[in-house]
Amino acid sequence: MTESVITEFSGSQRDSASRVYRYGVDGVKVLDSHERVLRLYRFDPSSGMMTENDPARPNKILRRFVFDNFGMLEETFAFGHPPRTFRYEAGGRQIVMREGGDYGAVGKTFTFEGSGVAETAFGRNGEIERVYVFDPRAETITIRSGGWYGNVDRTLHCERIDVSVFREPEAFLQFLMFTEKSAREAEAEIDEKVAEIRGGSAAQPGRNRFAYTGPRHTSDPGGRPEGRDASRGPGRAGPRPDEHPSPVRARGSDSGIDFIPDADSGSPEAPHVNPAVRGRDSGIPFEDRWQNARAGKQDVPAGRSARIPIEERFRSSRDDDRSLSPGRSVEIPLDERFRSSRDEDRTLSRGRSAEIPLDERFQSSREEDRTLSKGRSAEIPLDERFRGSRDEDRSLPEGRSSQISFEERKTGRRMR
Repeated sequence: MTESVITEFSGSQRDSASRVYRYGVDGVKVLDSHERVLRLYRFDPSSGMMTENDPARPNKILRRFVFDNFGMLEETFAFGHPPRTFRYEAGGRQIVMREGGDYGAVGKTFTFEGSGVAETAFGRNGEIERVYVFDPRAETITIRSGGWYGNVDRTLHCERIDVSVFREPEAFLQFLMFTEKSAREAEAEIDEKVAEIRGGSAAQPGRNRFAYTGPRHTSDPGGRPEGRDASRGPGRAGPRPDEHPSPVRARGSDSGIDFIPDADSGSPEAPHVNPAVRGRDSGIPFEDRWQNARAGKQDVPAGRSARIPIEERFRSSRDDDRSLSPGRSVEIPLDERFRSSRDEDRTLSRGRSAEIPLDERFQSSREEDRTLSKGRSAEIPLDERFRGSRDEDRSLPEGRSSQISFEERKTGRRMR
């Protein structure tokens, strides 16, 4: 049987696939953009279970998902990862995720609505974190963040599989498990995108991916290598006691970490500005500056509308005829308006029940025998009814406290 393929794209663009899901009868394989297997899921329909296996060692189980009529239980075999339960509510129209078991705190809820599923974070009354929109016509599943009209995080295109299959609660839980991403996988995708933008390979291990990669300027104009002073000999590295350390990078190291000096201290790399240019306006008094700003700069020029007289402005509104014309209903006389209501016969016809005589109406109720029959308990004599209660011995036995004398009760202990 040909397996189905689900291709995942970042955002709404379909330039390059970020992940590929090969959905078959035996399970699901999750591949990255380089066709490397990231995750491996296997189905076990006989036991109602799905397992996540290690791609390097397929026989090793990393997680186990047990399905039943009430939802799904996720069992992890790693320390520090508590189990999660996904339980159906509201007739399968809502899934509640709890951390730590059936009695743990509610972490998220998944509500099935008209065109998709809304994922709510921070409990039952939290806000919508993301939305899964199913589009059977376009054969896509769109994941939006923040709500139904939020930004598109991922777009999944389905081939040889119906999108509406994942709208069932059990199938949606499977889809949710094999499409989730860990923090390490999300960071690896970011590193790969940064490397593609820079046009090089992936980020080097041990180097911060946010480090500055442009040309670095040093305070040594002679072009000597950093960390070594030629005038002090080949075996003596580092600055002299009367020198300031370089503010760009620690000498003798290539860790890629920038060391920034204090903002108050002067830097040898600061550009030199001519003092004459810097203090060109320092000799102008404040009164002269303020007087030049006030002189002739507060007058606003009159607009073109100021040339039009006021009479011409309001002439059109005064000459306008604002009297309303009478409607067509004024031409109809008052008698013609109410003639139809006056000529109408408003007498009500008698109903068919008036033809039935009064005796016939109540004849059935009068002839009906309303005497009540005796119950079966009337046949039991009165002596037999109360015989059991009279013969019963209702005397109560004396308690053990009656054997304790008054003096012993008063003293609090029994006298021997």
